[in-house]
Amino acid sequence: MFRWPISVYYEDTDAGGVVYHSNYLNFFERARTEWLKDIGVKQTTLLAEDIAFVVKKAELDFCRPAKFEQDLIVETVVTEIKKVSLMFHQRLVDEQGVIYCEGKILVACITLSRMRPRAIPQNIAQEFKGGS
Repeated sequence: MFRWPISVYYEDTDAGGVVYHSNYLNFFERARTEWLKDIGVKQTTLLAEDIAFVVKKAELDFCRPAKFEQDLIVETVVTEIKKVSLMFHQRLVDEQGVIYCEGKILVACITLSRMRPRAIPQNIAQEFKGGS
C-alpha cells in the first residue's frame, strides 16, 4: 500500500468549505503520480518514450465530506494488473482510518502518439506486483 498525505486547501472546497466532488479525483491522481515517483518512474521520461497512463474508468463512493484545513491520507493499492491496465483501489482517510471517499480507478497504458493501448513497461508492472 502506498500512502500519500493531502491537505485540504480553500481552493479544493465549495462555498460551504466542503471538498468539491471532482477534487477527490485530483487527490487520487496526485497519489498515483507520487507513487510512480516513489518507485523511480518519471512521467516526463515515459512521455519522451511515447508512453502515457490514462484513466479509462473511475467509480467513486463519497462516504463523508472532507473539509477545509483537514489533513488526510490517500491510501492506494493495485488490485489487478493486466497486460495494458492497472486497477487501483484508493481511499481518502483520516489518521483514525475514517473513510471520506473511496474509488476504483482503471488506468490504461497507451502509446501516446497513436492513443492506442500498449503493454505496461515491465519494470513498472514488476514494481506494482511488489518488486518480485
